[in-house]
Amino acid sequence: MIWDALTLQLGYNATLVTLGATLLGMAAGVGGTFLFLRKRALVSDAISHATLPGVAIAFMVMVAFGDDGRNLIGLLLGAAASAAAGLLLVSWLSNRTRLAEDAAIGSVLSVFFGLGIVLLTVIQNMSAGRQAGLEDFLLGSTAGMLRNDALIIAVAAALTLALVLLLRRPLTLASFDPEYGTAIGQNVPRTDLAMMGLVLAVTVVGLKIVGLILIVALLIIPPVTARFWSERTDHVVLISGALGGIAAYVGAALSAAQPNLPTGPIIVLVGFALFALSLLLAPGRGALSALLRHRRYQRRVHLRQGLLALAHGQPIYEQLTLRLLRAEGYALPDGVATKAGRGRAAKALRDETRWQLIRRDPAYEAAAQQYDGLTPIETVLTADQIREIDSRIDMRGGVMA
Repeated sequence: MIWDALTLQLGYNATLVTLGATLLGMAAGVGGTFLFLRKRALVSDAISHATLPGVAIAFMVMVAFGDDGRNLIGLLLGAAASAAAGLLLVSWLSNRTRLAEDAAIGSVLSVFFGLGIVLLTVIQNMSAGRQAGLEDFLLGSTAGMLRNDALIIAVAAALTLALVLLLRRPLTLASFDPEYGTAIGQNVPRTDLAMMGLVLAVTVVGLKIVGLILIVALLIIPPVTARFWSERTDHVVLISGALGGIAAYVGAALSAAQPNLPTGPIIVLVGFALFALSLLLAPGRGALSALLRHRRYQRRVHLRQGLLALAHGQPIYEQLTLRLLRAEGYALPDGVATKAGRGRAAKALRDETRWQLIRRDPAYEAAAQQYDGLTPIETVLTADQIREIDSRIDMRGGVMA
């Protein structure tokens, strides 16, 4: 059953829902990248929570006009209007009052969400509201989704993704250097507004699949995960979109295979699994990579200290240092230097003497700043500079093996 869902063999409707969720995940990953880079991740939380009263009000209005209230386009339009009002209120509170942005966000999301819960309670007491299924907008659900609903979500997600990709250059500039963007004529406030609009669109489109409580996770987890794999913005955007698409695809497929499982939490858990794997295994910034770099650095420090000890004829008591020297062929089991070890130790002592002279000479101030005891001096100074340093050491009677 699960394999059938992952290979899109559960029927046309389930396939359409899964593909729509994938497009949504890609749009959320790409759009959330700029939100993450702009350090405005919490804004998405305010937008998502502000959609609930709009959904409830849209349902009540449609029922009042004789409809059953379940029209997805109407519900999404209500969510969009409510979320836009919440976003404008956050902006007004941040710019016109003494409230910090995080305080404004917390105030708006709590008030709007509380109002939405009250309205849902009212709807449940209505004759038309008992089977409304509006609770699906809290955690997301694809079970029982009609083909038209799935098609609306898929098309809207595709359009949102296209808009995000179209605006990626001004969004990148506004995220990293808004002052420079203003200097070259870019309207940064308008770009910020466009970014918020795209986030709002992703949030509204994702309500039915992921739910308003967890859509913020789909906006933030993929960019944070992608950051482990690259330092370049364009690569982070692409990786984030791919990760968001994978998380949404797998989560929606699993939910389709097991209809009792809510879609939103499954998608978020898959996204978190990808985050955990990246946290551990990413080659540049992962925990395992950091551990290996630390181990390599530790070995280099022990090896250097061991060579200096050999050069001064000092006994070596640290077992790791002795083991490393033996592994490199620089010392015998009893700690006595080999011929290769004596030559390498003399080189280490000579370099240390060179560095000491460089660090006292103002003419070599820039080079001295690179001293860490491990950087080879040949990578910092030219051969002529090293010869000049050696001649000064000879004149002062320095140690030169």
